[in-house]
Amino acid sequence: MKKLLFIVFLQLCVLSVFAQHTSSALLTQIKKNEYFPEVKAKALAVMKTGFNAGDGYREVWIRDYNTFIELAAAVYDKEVLKENLLVFFRMQGDDGNIIDGFTPAEKIAKGETDFSYSKLEPRYAGHKNSVETDQETSLVQAVYKYIQLTGDKSILQEKIGNKTVLQRLEWSMDFLLKKRFNKKYGLIIGATTADWGDVQPEAGWGVDLDNNTHYAIDIYDNAMFVIALNNMIKLNPAKAAQWKKIKDGIAQNCRKYLWDSKAQKFIPHIYLNGSPFPADFNENNIYYFGGTAIAIEAGLLSKAEIKTSLNEMISRVKQAGAPSIGLTLYPPYPAGFFINKIMNPEYSYQNGGDWTWFGGRMIQQLIKYGFVQEAYEQVQPMLKRVIDNKGFYEWYSVDNKPRGSGTFRGEAGVLYVAIEQFEKIK
Repeated sequence: MKKLLFIVFLQLCVLSVFAQHTSSALLTQIKKNEYFPEVKAKALAVMKTGFNAGDGYREVWIRDYNTFIELAAAVYDKEVLKENLLVFFRMQGDDGNIIDGFTPAEKIAKGETDFSYSKLEPRYAGHKNSVETDQETSLVQAVYKYIQLTGDKSILQEKIGNKTVLQRLEWSMDFLLKKRFNKKYGLIIGATTADWGDVQPEAGWGVDLDNNTHYAIDIYDNAMFVIALNNMIKLNPAKAAQWKKIKDGIAQNCRKYLWDSKAQKFIPHIYLNGSPFPADFNENNIYYFGGTAIAIEAGLLSKAEIKTSLNEMISRVKQAGAPSIGLTLYPPYPAGFFINKIMNPEYSYQNGGDWTWFGGRMIQQLIKYGFVQEAYEQVQPMLKRVIDNKGFYEWYSVDNKPRGSGTFRGEAGVLYVAIEQFEKIK
């Protein structure tokens, strides 16, 4: 018996030494990685050139700003960060909704009508892709990050019109609960889109709710809501119990209705007025990478489920022949399922394009949950293409060619945060 115990003890010692050696080797790799300082320097440089999403966009988008505000904080004074946030509150809708982005009013050409205006902010025109339901939650998250980054809680008491910023944040959450909430499932709704995307399949430009819209529930919108509600609990402790009750209900219903425990994945959609796709199309074969990453950020998956999700992502990336786990989804929707040309053919834009903007957020979560080795391995192709292409691009084709807007600050922002996380590991 003593001999057996001694053997077990020796085995444990060997395993312990091996684990320490592996950890030490990884730390050495992290410290010596040549991509990290170069990508960080490029990110800081591109941030100095503005706050619009990229060189293909006029607007400052809240869903983008939310993902590069940490990078912006390394470059700009807090008053600059704050002012960009306040514009969204000045342009808040009469029902509490938040716009997607703002553009200098003088840049709006005659005949462009898809814009809103506010007496509180005459300098800008606002635009909202109403098929999505992440503008309000993105603003809450961005304000929370701003306070964490700067320590400036005074922004919450800043008066905009007849309401403080905190009251306006609560108003935006109330908008979701009153205008975008389905009582049957206890989850928020939007139009049918590809994972986190903002283009619906039906005829037209595809970014506005209309008579053709097929309303649906998905994991991305609801995971973003859970994160925002967690932020609201901390932003307003006086109402923490109220927000926690709502958050717990959303989180539980995400698991109840959207998580396929047998397949260990989130289903793409719950349809409320029918599906826009053919009856014989099995949409649940599609794996949503971005929504899964945000669900992990929202705390909706266990550590074991996160590892299973990562394994599934890696497997599907190999099946697709794609460059990284920034892959939007796999398999892609067949050509023609989305009328908007930007979503065709397969592996185009949000229909199977590779977006570091979301892949980088998955890297952040892997580090957070202790999967550092896996995170280090999976981030390498994302870093390499920044160096190879001499900058940040909106998305990448299945054969790793840069596509869309250049100087894409969302990509720069998420990689900057991930690298900072790696560098803090001890």
